[in-house]
Amino acid sequence: MFRMRYLFLAALVSILASCGSSMEKTTMIIGRDRYSIEIARTQEELQKGLMDRRTLPAYSGMLFVFDNDRRLSFWMKNTLVPLSIAYLSSDGVVKEMYTMVPESLAPVNSKHFVRYALELPKGSFVRSGVHIGDCITIPAAAR
Repeated sequence: MFRMRYLFLAALVSILASCGSSMEKTTMIIGRDRYSIEIARTQEELQKGLMDRRTLPAYSGMLFVFDNDRRLSFWMKNTLVPLSIAYLSSDGVVKEMYTMVPESLAPVNSKHFVRYALELPKGSFVRSGVHIGDCITIPAAAR
């Protein structure tokens, strides 16, 4: 009986682990570095973002994709790791960059109408040599 329960629990843990992050992934060149990027596109993915993660590996992040240009607003509710965010136009031009504080409820609003938000570990844009006005190629998978 114990072995049967153990096998059931092991199977359940395996199933739940595989459900963790089913987001589409891509590689992006950001400044002088290559990053592994998750693409948030659905309403659920856009709302969840990087919430509840205890770590975010260097050279990884998340690209939030919207259907049209708009002013965006992000916060750090339930987001435990410090992040940097860049707001990008539909052609990939960096319009704005901000540092975000873990678990802050303060909105980080874009001043421009933009299509994408790109979140990376805090300081990544500086480390990779990215400045406002630079262009980041948006992969076909994210357009």
